[in-house]
Amino acid sequence: MIVTLTANPSIDRTVMLGGQLRRGEVHRIVASTSHPGGKGINVARAITASGVPVTAVLPGNAGDPLPNSLIEAEINHRLVACPGRARVNLAITEPDGTTTKINDLGPTLPADCRTAITEILREAAATASWLALSGSLPPGVPDDWYAELVATLRPLPARIAVDTSEAPLLALAAGFGTAAPDLIKPNAEELGQLTGLDGHALELAAHEGDPAPTARAARALIEQGGPAAILATLGSAGAVLATAEGAWYAASPPITPRSTVGAGDSSLAGYLIADLDGADPARRLAYAVAYGSAAAALPGTAVPSPHHTDPNAVTVTALSPTHL
Repeated sequence: MIVTLTANPSIDRTVMLGGQLRRGEVHRIVASTSHPGGKGINVARAITASGVPVTAVLPGNAGDPLPNSLIEAEINHRLVACPGRARVNLAITEPDGTTTKINDLGPTLPADCRTAITEILREAAATASWLALSGSLPPGVPDDWYAELVATLRPLPARIAVDTSEAPLLALAAGFGTAAPDLIKPNAEELGQLTGLDGHALELAAHEGDPAPTARAARALIEQGGPAAILATLGSAGAVLATAEGAWYAASPPITPRSTVGAGDSSLAGYLIADLDGADPARRLAYAVAYGSAAAALPGTAVPSPHHTDPNAVTVTALSPTHL
């Protein structure tokens, strides 16, 4: 069983344009989609499609359209009664796959709701294999809430994955050495935030055939008391997986990009699915890249099912210790 937390859930609407987005001009939509969203929900959607048991934990109320959309999508979930309506996020996708995202803030998450969520996660951690804490934090939530959750849940049996950015990510990193999660999934920009490096330069180096800078940055965090594993996604350049035992790189298979929305979330889902199947690090990375690439090849906010993915088509390279 995998349990995901989406503290700031949303309804994700994607509109697809017939041409390039131009500021200040009128555009015609050629297609649109709407799905329950937020990073943890996206992870749960992809895991559900694979047939692996998953429960999505999220704040909300029965009068909000979001819980109904989860029911319609047959996503097993646990709703924590909280005031407010889920935010609506907009993604604008161009024919070449370029995606512009406009994300709402979301409702405030009061302290009593955070306490209720913490108790549900504590209960779940007794039997779940993984808890995945994903996405931004809503208004009113301290930046260090993920770090606090990790410290609370760390003694329990479930392993913990975190995928967030900016202030919550930096607050999480401040706790490395005492209460680090088992896995984090930064993109290149977020890895740069953690290490003081230029995330764009890390991704560019991988595009040019040199993933070693990303692997070195990730390994340095691990050696400083960070998570046991770091899955660093690098957009169309693929991904790097680093652990205390080594580092591996996988390039993305050739695809025609249609939308990058949810690609990173699908990568995390693929990794967790493979881990539950007992896969070794290289195989977990292959699944992550296969799922992330498949998501980028799908329209709107669609997430991949196993028939969209081919981990066997992903080439994984173990990086030499001399490069680390």
